[in-house]
Amino acid sequence: MNLRVPSIRHEQSDELAALCKAGGDPLRLNVLRALANDSFGVLELAQIFAIGQSGMSHHLKVLAQAALVATRREGNAIFYRRALPDSLHLGGKLHVALLEEVDSLSLPAEVQARMAQVQQRRAATSQDFFQRVEEKFRAQQDLIAGLAQYRESLLTLLDKLSFEPGASALEVGPGDGEFLPELAKRFERVTALDNSPTMLELARQVCQRERLANVNLQLADALSATDVDADCVVLNMVLHHFSAPADALRQLATRVKPGGSLLVTELCSHDQSWAREACGDLWLGFEQDDLARWANAAGLAPGDSLYVGLRNGFQIQVRHFQRPTGNTHHR
Repeated sequence: MNLRVPSIRHEQSDELAALCKAGGDPLRLNVLRALANDSFGVLELAQIFAIGQSGMSHHLKVLAQAALVATRREGNAIFYRRALPDSLHLGGKLHVALLEEVDSLSLPAEVQARMAQVQQRRAATSQDFFQRVEEKFRAQQDLIAGLAQYRESLLTLLDKLSFEPGASALEVGPGDGEFLPELAKRFERVTALDNSPTMLELARQVCQRERLANVNLQLADALSATDVDADCVVLNMVLHHFSAPADALRQLATRVKPGGSLLVTELCSHDQSWAREACGDLWLGFEQDDLARWANAAGLAPGDSLYVGLRNGFQIQVRHFQRPTGNTHHR
């Protein structure tokens, strides 16, 4: 008697097979570990793991095919970062579990040392880059971290959160307002707070040009405007302008409704002290652990994070923090 064994449909198993294959190599696991809090180019990763560029490119291709890494082009360079797992997608739970296990490991000491060398070289590159453009930096601020350089990563995080219909958003310090159209598409009501009449006028022009009828612009200090809260609060390159960022984050966290989210885009720590005068920055970026610690003290739980590498040596962190449901405001 011949029993026919049901065959596995390839279209249902290919993704799982690719994920298992990608996680079946120690080097690739270490690459995922190295990308936990940073993003690197293929040449940087080749140096960190002391292998040839072609070999590293092969490993990255395997990781990309399994949707374990994502890429971002910056000029002629391509930076790799960890892709966000989606637990609702086929293989998503395995993806989450794999990263949790990977993050429990420590990279070999020699790998950590070479990673530090890469980061030191980035700092030197950044120093040289900005020494050459400092005198005309005011006209070239996007060379550090303009919206175009982190928009895709920020929207990746934002769209994964899947807010309910009717949800509201608050952007603190919208600058020239270029991110407001993205928020207006995704939320029923959007409020933008800025204490600069000049910047608010630029934002108003964007709203007028894009016909954003659901955006409310307010001239106000975000830390004293106690009557505004939202399901999603967005801080894009704002926190480094506050004199006491930990306290500011604590106060701004009270604007997040229970169950809501706080999205923070900031530079990682850097040593370009000239940016204080050229850009009005009070802080030279922030350590990732500091932001997490401040958010925790503000009653927020850490969510997903993305790290965007820039060819000029800077690193952007895009962070998600959530207010637990039932966590009431304390103003």
